[in-house]
Amino acid sequence: MTVVDDNTTTAGKRESIFRRLYVGTGAFDVVGKRKRWYIFFGALVLVCIASMGIKGFNFGIDFEGGTQIQLPANGKNGQITEQQAKDVFSEALGRPADEAQKVGSGASSTIQLRSDTLDAAEVAKIKEALFRDLGPIGSNGQPSVQAISDSAVSASWGGEISRQALIALGVFLLAVTLFLALYFDTRMAAAALISLLHDIVVTAGVYSLIGFEVTPATVIGLLTILGFSLYDTVVVFDKVRENTRGLLGLTRRTFGEAANLALNQTLMRSFNTALIAMLPILGLLVVGYILLGSGTLQDLALVQLTGTLVGVLSSVALATPLLVDLKMRDPKFRQQADRVAARRANQARKAAERDDDFDPNDEDALAAELRKEKAYAAAASVPARNQKAHKGRPSGKRKR
Repeated sequence: MTVVDDNTTTAGKRESIFRRLYVGTGAFDVVGKRKRWYIFFGALVLVCIASMGIKGFNFGIDFEGGTQIQLPANGKNGQITEQQAKDVFSEALGRPADEAQKVGSGASSTIQLRSDTLDAAEVAKIKEALFRDLGPIGSNGQPSVQAISDSAVSASWGGEISRQALIALGVFLLAVTLFLALYFDTRMAAAALISLLHDIVVTAGVYSLIGFEVTPATVIGLLTILGFSLYDTVVVFDKVRENTRGLLGLTRRTFGEAANLALNQTLMRSFNTALIAMLPILGLLVVGYILLGSGTLQDLALVQLTGTLVGVLSSVALATPLLVDLKMRDPKFRQQADRVAARRANQARKAAERDDDFDPNDEDALAAELRKEKAYAAAASVPARNQKAHKGRPSGKRKR
């Protein structure tokens, strides 16, 4: 008789990781190794918080305020580059622009220069220098100073967006907590809420570490990714609830083992959902950056891509282990785990006693085992012989 573990087939060959993902038989012990995941997530959160506290964020003009100057990318000498526009800005005012980027493509592409707040005289000086050195082409097909536009952005607008976003985030988290507490229970609600807060902190920390610009589109995108993270967590928790229904009266597996099995059974679905969700986000990023240049679409796609990756990781390796630890605080689940351990210990003891009682040098014992095997084989072959004997014989009474 061949003994097979969770990672091998009946032929004794080790299954591939893709096979184990597809079958979902509990081969990945995520819950059993949850302390390692806690260390990983804890270190990640600490790094993100440290970056936000020390390095801060790269806030866009919508949050900090300033002046934006925009001109067509088509000039009298051909295409105007961002560096050319920045050089003209620096020569005119004696200080560099905070940012220069190309937006759009083809004949409709423009160059945007952003800096701190400029007065009317400085704006006029910049426009004159840009027209003189670069000659942006206007709608009439000729170099025109009217083709250069400027706009002032107040920091209060970005602050208002932030306040509204924080209010929306608070309402969302409150609604999520109430929903999960009613649909599942309070422990599942607590685990899901901690996972959501982790997603917010890590996504914001990634923006701080890498230096992505934070715009109103970034704030809006941050709110949208929370729905995806919550959806994936609810799918896993629903399977956990299904696997653990009536568990307190059973001794086959503990709550942690049942939760880990549920996690494995939904693992492939979580990965597939994340992959399908990232495809349109990547398309949005390509369209927003390559075709249209840096702008709202790119900011929205960046935060959604970051949040999706963080969300699927936390729903798989953080939410369910947290749920197990919260559940095991209940004495009923600890007692059930003790009964499971006692049953397994009793089975192991009986197996050991059978092994100890069997003497391979005892001829009588060997003969008895051989007789048992022959009896089992004969009993298994009886239906086949009877079927062969009756094959082709008409039904009814046998003729004498």
